[in-house]
Amino acid sequence: MDIKDHIRGIPDFPKPGILFYDISTLLAHPDAWQVTMGRMARDISRFQPDMLVGIESRGFLVAAPLALKLGCGFAMLRKQGKLPGKTVSYEYDLEYGSDVVEMQEDAIEKGQRVVVLDDLMATGGTMLAGIELIRQVGGEVVAASTIVELSFLEGRNKLDVPFTSLVAYDE
Repeated sequence: MDIKDHIRGIPDFPKPGILFYDISTLLAHPDAWQVTMGRMARDISRFQPDMLVGIESRGFLVAAPLALKLGCGFAMLRKQGKLPGKTVSYEYDLEYGSDVVEMQEDAIEKGQRVVVLDDLMATGGTMLAGIELIRQVGGEVVAASTIVELSFLEGRNKLDVPFTSLVAYDE
């Protein structure tokens, strides 16, 4: 099955000139979603993770079912102010300005093997911020993975961990 057949491109979203790769059509197709989760589970299992961390918000849709399938824990990486309890944060630079990601301070135990997941890899900034935040709390990031990679943006080149994706778009 070609996963790309189930990912819809929406032109000019969220602003003119951007082609948005929408996985909602993939999620709506049970067979395609099963195949996607099976392929990701195969790719991720070789890293022997203890914990999967999903990046807000579509990364939750990827990481939570994979954690269940692989028998791993699941933790959320969210925008600032969205998580209850004590949190740790990491500020990172964007093309124009900065942003902050957070996780609950007790979400990851020191030394746990962690894979960071999202639906799509673009420039790699948020993924890198997530990796750095997990390291800050003592997690060992062993890999990162997405369903979709915009390979022409070369986001994977920012990462110092193995990275996998199921489909890539070259433009």
